[in-house]
Amino acid sequence: MNPAGLGGTDGPSDPPTTGIGVSLTPTDAAHKAAGTFPYTADLWAEGLLWAAVLRSPHPHARIRSLDTRHAAAMPGVRAVVTHEDVAPGALLGRGVADRPPFASELVRHHGEPIAAVAADHPDTARLAAAAIAVEYEVLEPVTDPEKSFEAPPLHPDGNVIRHIPLRYGDAAATGEVVVEGLYRVGRQDPAPIGAESGLAVPRPDGGVEVYTGATDPHTDRDRIAGCLGLHQEQVKVYVTGVAGALADREDQGMQLPLALLAIRTGHPVKLAANRSESFLGHAHRHPTLLRYRHHADAEGRLVKVEAQLLLDAGPYADDSSEALAAAVAFAAGPYKVPAAVVDGWVVRTNNPPAGHVRGEGAMQVCAAYEGQMDKLAARLGVEPAELRARNVMATGDALPTGQAVTCPAPVGALLSAVREAPLPPLPRDVPVEDWLLPGGPEGAGEPGATRRGVGYALGMVHMLGAEGTDEVSTATVKVEGATATVLCAAVETGQGFTTLARQIVQEVLGIEDVRVASVDTDQPPAGPGSRGRHTWVSGGAVERAAKMVRTQLLQPLAATFGLSAELLSIADGKITSYDGVLSTTVAEALEGKELWATAQCRPHPTEPLDGSGQGDAFVSLAFAAVRAVVDVDVELGAVRVVELALAQDVGRVLNPRQLRARLEAGLTQGVGAALTEHLRVSRGTVRRPDLADYGLPTALDAPELTIVKLVEERDVVAPFGAKSASAAPLVVAPAAVAAAVRAATGRPVNRLPIRPQAAVVHPGG
Repeated sequence: MNPAGLGGTDGPSDPPTTGIGVSLTPTDAAHKAAGTFPYTADLWAEGLLWAAVLRSPHPHARIRSLDTRHAAAMPGVRAVVTHEDVAPGALLGRGVADRPPFASELVRHHGEPIAAVAADHPDTARLAAAAIAVEYEVLEPVTDPEKSFEAPPLHPDGNVIRHIPLRYGDAAATGEVVVEGLYRVGRQDPAPIGAESGLAVPRPDGGVEVYTGATDPHTDRDRIAGCLGLHQEQVKVYVTGVAGALADREDQGMQLPLALLAIRTGHPVKLAANRSESFLGHAHRHPTLLRYRHHADAEGRLVKVEAQLLLDAGPYADDSSEALAAAVAFAAGPYKVPAAVVDGWVVRTNNPPAGHVRGEGAMQVCAAYEGQMDKLAARLGVEPAELRARNVMATGDALPTGQAVTCPAPVGALLSAVREAPLPPLPRDVPVEDWLLPGGPEGAGEPGATRRGVGYALGMVHMLGAEGTDEVSTATVKVEGATATVLCAAVETGQGFTTLARQIVQEVLGIEDVRVASVDTDQPPAGPGSRGRHTWVSGGAVERAAKMVRTQLLQPLAATFGLSAELLSIADGKITSYDGVLSTTVAEALEGKELWATAQCRPHPTEPLDGSGQGDAFVSLAFAAVRAVVDVDVELGAVRVVELALAQDVGRVLNPRQLRARLEAGLTQGVGAALTEHLRVSRGTVRRPDLADYGLPTALDAPELTIVKLVEERDVVAPFGAKSASAAPLVVAPAAVAAAVRAATGRPVNRLPIRPQAAVVHPGG
């Protein structure tokens, strides 16, 4: 039996092959597997020029002079652009627009764009960019977020982007047992499969068309138009093949120079960033410092949680405000807590920019509050899983923000599932292979120095935007002949939206041949592809449009037979009445007709957190539990994750195979955050911004991933009842790995990624 319900063979002998609940294969799967899928980096145009961007080598500096004459005079160079070529006051940014397209007076982070060049050949463009003469007055960078409060302003908007003082319950409450901890979470990079690239083509009306792997094309269009002084209708963004996205994906600081250079030269211009430029240009996870104090009674039940959270945004705000809101709201985790005193800040520094990365805010606090739960369990002499079981929240409980958890919250069932799952065999029960030792075949590990540890963690994420964000998406469904077409600006970033859209239309209309049109900004906005938005909001819009077409299809038939349209059903391409009198195929009913409908989906509104951190800020929540099993070489500090067992609250399984891929991806990314992924920065300068030094987990690092339980309690306010899938495993997995290393070594393990010295047990320890 397959306990997760993913890809099993139990059920009817002739299961459905289309619609919701089926592992429908993506239409582009074969092309991606064969290497023939057209990504943005593959684009070409007649008369193509190549672009290069000059980036600052300093994290903080004043620009004394900027001379582009030598670069502009080089053979093959067609244009050089700087801040003087954009509209006055032009600013970029996703959440908050506060970032200049090109640095003019001040450089605020290593890699900030200074100028851009278009030339006949990519090498010429790079040489010309390097030939631009910039005189810098190097300034002392502010790299410690704790010192940012007293440092001179790094930005006209000040150094403190946001402060949330959350007060919940009796602030004076104390517990019989008190544990404290200081935790740090490092700078994780989204590390997309392909580095950023794009193509811009000038238009006869003075506008521009931009072809890019953007995840939020309408925001990109608006920012480009504003920075270039154009009307929105003069800028069109086409979304081409996206090479994976775990965040906002595209660096707007790359798209704007492309558009500007295309307009300036009158030629198509292409830019393909190398990996170093990608690391320097896009946003990373917020490095976070977390101080905690947990109060509990003698039986381990929480009385109060106190926390101070400090997020490092780099020099620009981006989505930092929402990341902080999530961190503060989830600071106590999915546990019942009568009182909470939490202060959260997000501040500017001269470190690399931070922004939206999957599970932002929630992942950092999960590592800290679960470290506290392990400390509390050790202090009380209680099993860590048992202590968690005594405190788990359920539907109807409240967050420390005062918001009632009205969605399904089966946290206790998730924890029970991972506790009861069989453990993997011990090393002595299987042949010892070098590659199975902590550190791998070249790690010099010894079986005798290896200890096994088991750790547990629980976590939560919010879905959709928060604090009053107007979440809305629009979709159109057209039916002609035996084919249905979906038009929706929801970008397929690897999360499977195009496959889901096909399944929805198949389910509602009984049409097997469903096509999803490519995305551009002539379509109504659908918003960014993050926090499960497109499954909920865009999928909901597709469902509503398909149901409107269904009504158009069925009403004439129902009227002919004197029936109500509600008494007709569609299944397996056939339309039948409740009494069997009417039976025809969808194709016959559509003979000669062209039907279409447009619909929107807008979830119920939320509200900003008030001055004491209270408010209904989130549309819905998703929960997960992870049990990690690790082997640690306590002499070397090397860690190997043997297994991650996951139980998750998914609402409803829409595509089993696709869901499994999303869950496994989140867990594996969590392993990277726990052990290897950290963009190393020295005094604001990124050290070796490349994949060789960054430390992405490889196939050898990926543990056995076991999905032990998927709880399908449908969220009644969500279309189909489904919940966000991939963020929750990523949020919880690093905390579970840290807990397992604590169990194996007895060391505190209060930093992610886990350093080898943190897992070393000295003789006698």
